[in-house]
Amino acid sequence: MQQSSRSLRARLRPPSTWRHAPNIRRLATMAPSKAPELVSTPNASIRLREYQEECIQSVLSYLEKGHTRLGISLATGSGKTVIFTQLIDRIIPPNSDATQTLILVHRRELVEQAARHCANAYPSKTIEVEMANTHASGVADITIASIWSIVSRDRMQKFDPTRFKLILVDEAHHIVTASFMGTLRHFGLLKDSAIRNPPALVGVSATLSRFDGLRLSDAIDHIVYHKDYIDMIGEKWLSNVIFTTVQSKADISRVKKAPTGDFQTGDLSKAVNTAETNEFTVRAWMSRAASRNSTLVFCVDLAHVSDLTAAFRKNGVDAKFITGDIPNQIRSERLDAFRNGEYPVLLNCGVFTEGTDIPNIDCVLLARPTKSRNLLVQMIGRGMRLHPGKENCHVIDMVASLEAGIVTTPTLFGLDPAEMVEEANVEEMKAQQERKELEVKREESVAESWSPTLPMRQTPRNITFTDYDSVYDLIDDTSGERHIRGISQLSWVMVRQNRYVLSNQRGDYITIEDSDSNAAYSVVYMQKIPERDLLPGTGSKAKSPYMRPRQIAKAGTLSDAVHAADTFALQKFPWNFVHNRQHWRKAPATQGQLAFLNKLRPMTEQLTSNIISKGKATDMISKIKFGAKGWFNKLEAEKKRDERAIEKVRQVQDLRQREQVKVGPVAQ
Repeated sequence: MQQSSRSLRARLRPPSTWRHAPNIRRLATMAPSKAPELVSTPNASIRLREYQEECIQSVLSYLEKGHTRLGISLATGSGKTVIFTQLIDRIIPPNSDATQTLILVHRRELVEQAARHCANAYPSKTIEVEMANTHASGVADITIASIWSIVSRDRMQKFDPTRFKLILVDEAHHIVTASFMGTLRHFGLLKDSAIRNPPALVGVSATLSRFDGLRLSDAIDHIVYHKDYIDMIGEKWLSNVIFTTVQSKADISRVKKAPTGDFQTGDLSKAVNTAETNEFTVRAWMSRAASRNSTLVFCVDLAHVSDLTAAFRKNGVDAKFITGDIPNQIRSERLDAFRNGEYPVLLNCGVFTEGTDIPNIDCVLLARPTKSRNLLVQMIGRGMRLHPGKENCHVIDMVASLEAGIVTTPTLFGLDPAEMVEEANVEEMKAQQERKELEVKREESVAESWSPTLPMRQTPRNITFTDYDSVYDLIDDTSGERHIRGISQLSWVMVRQNRYVLSNQRGDYITIEDSDSNAAYSVVYMQKIPERDLLPGTGSKAKSPYMRPRQIAKAGTLSDAVHAADTFALQKFPWNFVHNRQHWRKAPATQGQLAFLNKLRPMTEQLTSNIISKGKATDMISKIKFGAKGWFNKLEAEKKRDERAIEKVRQVQDLRQREQVKVGPVAQ
């Protein structure tokens, strides 16, 4: 028995989205028969952008070469759904029976969006939906299925794998979760499948990577096309974005990590959802974005949504919220009113991270810290769509404290997470990235000279500054050192928490450290007393080898302190000794340096000139001379702990590498 399109529309929300889709239907029962042949080409009225056609051609090229499990990486707002619906008629069936297409998604909104696009693109094809109480027949030309519905009970069994030429997966970074993998197994798309000539698999996502231990390579073999949001903005396909980061001071240092690698939601909510932080967040928005028409706010959980909404309204801002628990009718009414500009602020938690098209958004307020680059990109992507009268989207990132490994908007441009930005646009952020990349190249060349016996830790590639630990805990925490070398071109070293030293060849040195006064940092110069200068009448040297400390500057920020210290240093210290890019730093360590360092090391683990550079040896010696020598003494007692930590770092480094999206084979 066949039900009408009107019957289907009544089951789906919102009804208006199906108004122009008369060929979308639900068949309650239908006997399996030969699948209909292709009877139409894509709707000629749909014009593809140049990069969309380029992407389709790349997919077809890989399929011709025999590759069948492909990934497409495209920024939010690039028209991913248009691309993969246009792929349907471009892919040649492997035989006369295998002509059907299945589109798999994980959210109701994506089902509706895909069905709408397919109906517009293929007015002559039968299109069915498998979702909730709506059941497809299994023999339609195109079936759009909610992954949660298709895997329930025996609903999968009506889909004959041999009749399908193409499986499309939207938001494909979810593809290696259990539900998707079970579906791929049914269609013969896992490597151990016995099904011959399975359908082609094409997964599309703006964040085609994972950081939770699940490997995308279990489902996708090759990424065949990649175009990120920076390229899209540069080519005027997406709205420009300006960024402001605000350090809210919320203490997230004790927030536990969830299995996904991000923060545990309950702990994070307790840390972030406080009256003080919520008030701070609202006032930051009022200061920087009160004139914006449509602000979307991302919160941690339902309690945070409720409390932060109340904080906005308390300050006279007409704010509303949408959660997954709100009835569909109310949800639709609030969303439509927001799209129409009837109120300025809409709060949510997890509802609008993927697949939501609200192009009028001109401000995104990130009220929740995250460790997930994917989540950060998805949230920011909500504001990147073009819209009449929209000049740009202002992203305000409430980054909280920086000690807990969070990912912030600067990290998307290869900058240190501690980099604070004030209304910086994409071009400015990209220019900063290019300057920092020079630092990466230098560090990588030094890293290559290290022996495999000396474990090296690299920061994630989405942070430009690269440094590493030695097994001896010589560098206990390099995050501050990476930051200061991002600000300065001089060879500062961190000798303890919040204390940095720059020295010259004769022993004079400058320190930057926390100050007890109102200024946050103090810059002090220590000048060594010449050997000839003795205390008058005693014949002995001065009690201290240094003159009285000379305070050079006080500064409210580390950046200001570094600039003051650098200016003074370049007047007192030789440029070729203190500058971090001098060629001598890449030369092999001297015998004198090796002798100094090796007297602290076991005979079985002595350093040699072919595994350590002169510059790195200089830095290590400075650390030892100016307060870090005690770190060596912990070696034997903590060796096992170090080995475990090193292994964990290697695992994290491996996972971070998987985060990077590039055309080619997917990392194993």
